Amino acid sequence: MKNKKKVAINYTNRDYESIRNDLTQIAERFYPDTFQDFSEGSFGAMMLDAVAYVGDQLSFYLDYNVNETFLDTAYQYGNVLRQGRILGYKNTGRPSTYGKVALYILIPASTTGLGPDTRYIPTLKRGTRFTSQNGLNFVLTENIDFADPKNPVVVARTNTSTGAPSYYAIKAYGDVVSGFFGVEQVSVGDFERFKRVRLSNANISEIVSVVDSDGNEYFEVDYLAQDIVYKELTNKNYKSDNVPSVLKPLLVSRKFQVVHEPEGVYLQFGSGEDGATDVVAEPQNVAMDIFGKTYVTDVAFDPSRLTNNRSFGVAPANTTLTIAFRQTNPTNSNIAAGGLNQVSNALLEFEDLSSLSTSEVSFIRNSVEVSNEEPILGNVSNPSTAEIKQRIYDTFPTQNRAVTQKDYESLTYRMPRKFGSIKRCSVQKDPDSQKRNLNVYVVSEDTLGKLVETNSTIKKNLKVWLNNYRMINDTIDILDPFIVNFGINFVVKPDVSANKFDVLNRCVEALANKYRNPMFIGERLLISDIFSELNKVNGVMDVVKVKIVNKNTSGYSNVVFPIQQNLSPDGDYLLTPKNAVLELKFPEVDIKGKLR
Repeated sequence: MKNKKKVAINYTNRDYESIRNDLTQIAERFYPDTFQDFSEGSFGAMMLDAVAYVGDQLSFYLDYNVNETFLDTAYQYGNVLRQGRILGYKNTGRPSTYGKVALYILIPASTTGLGPDTRYIPTLKRGTRFTSQNGLNFVLTENIDFADPKNPVVVARTNTSTGAPSYYAIKAYGDVVSGFFGVEQVSVGDFERFKRVRLSNANISEIVSVVDSDGNEYFEVDYLAQDIVYKELTNKNYKSDNVPSVLKPLLVSRKFQVVHEPEGVYLQFGSGEDGATDVVAEPQNVAMDIFGKTYVTDVAFDPSRLTNNRSFGVAPANTTLTIAFRQTNPTNSNIAAGGLNQVSNALLEFEDLSSLSTSEVSFIRNSVEVSNEEPILGNVSNPSTAEIKQRIYDTFPTQNRAVTQKDYESLTYRMPRKFGSIKRCSVQKDPDSQKRNLNVYVVSEDTLGKLVETNSTIKKNLKVWLNNYRMINDTIDILDPFIVNFGINFVVKPDVSANKFDVLNRCVEALANKYRNPMFIGERLLISDIFSELNKVNGVMDVVKVKIVNKNTSGYSNVVFPIQQNLSPDGDYLLTPKNAVLELKFPEVDIKGKLR
């Protein structure tokens, strides 16, 4: 029997040249009588080239498929996004640009001429549209109440004959986002499991609402297994607690997930059919029986089984979906200072429109002006593949959960402002608890920007908000910190050539600007910073003395704080307890200075 040829195959040769050289050596060694002409134009050379070409192509696609299977080696944008979705990353599509604008409005004077007529002061509604000089669109993201006492009011027009004010101008600030609102209708045919609907409009950044032709509303969720969303309800006690909305959990069966692909935006629905919902389970069916015993000791109750997710929500069928969305600008949304100066559509709401003059209301509506005092800048291009990978790496470890104390503080500040504003927050582990009980200290501010205790409505909203992210073994207590009002007394020595009264005024103004914003909860007061700030004032030769005093009389917090007992041994700083916050409430009177 003739021995078989043993060919040593080098499996590391995978490109065209190395494969062709290997085949040439094999042909010359084992087939010297069959193939002798290996010139460039010969038939044998053509066969070697064809086989090497096919081998190179197969090696390339094998490497490509393997590389695109793993996140760290994936190159294609769409494959990186798919890998990210597996790890919990949610692509938000084309970035939006956010900024702050100044808003102006004219209000007729009251009958006495002393101040504007409060009946005509409106609220500028969220969704008001502004346009820049080069045609870029921006939308107001929050309601602006021009009646806020913090808004500056000046005389805008006067009566030519009497000189009395006829109109007052009110200035307010609001946040805007690039883009504009749009509506698209999509017809859906017969029932289809895991129905996917593609939107025809480009550059969609946000889905506002989805309603079918039967009036059923579909809710956006982060993942289809999610059954709970948080509904915004109007707060009936808005006038008393200044919280526009109340946060309520809502169990939903009609839901969708927004998927941003490179080729467009999709709405992903579940596999449930209308009329066969399985969102809420029967309580008697969710008890876990203990098997294997001839007697019964206890029956465990599994609350996580109260909601079933076998169908992942109801998919629409034989209906028309009306989809409202926000579409961002297709080009660069950056605007220079003063570039956003046109009001395209002002949405005004008056407290009692029926009692107002139609002509005055029309005048007020046309008087709304807008201007961005600072440039509106942001990242307006889609992130690169490398940036997407880094975001995925950062998203995966967090898993959208609050684990550390800083996570809880970040979530507290992230609660939407329409559910209540938290000015300062501090999370501390309860030293008296043997479990993972956390004390969340929160404090708010009043209409004048002064610290006040957070009202019960905001606390309830915050409780609901944090409950969605907290660890299962964490318990949370929302508490009020002690508000400690303090004052500053100082003595400085001015330069001989300086005006003493001007130096003293500049010193008071410098300290007022430094402590105009309240300090953080538990933040200590550095007295050395007060010395440093006073030494920077023009005309001050030396700072002789600085003393901190506690303010607890009428108009201040009633907290009695022992200043001397909480000073550091060297007098460099004032130690603040973790459940207290320092506030210089009235800088104009709480800062007192003397000259030596």
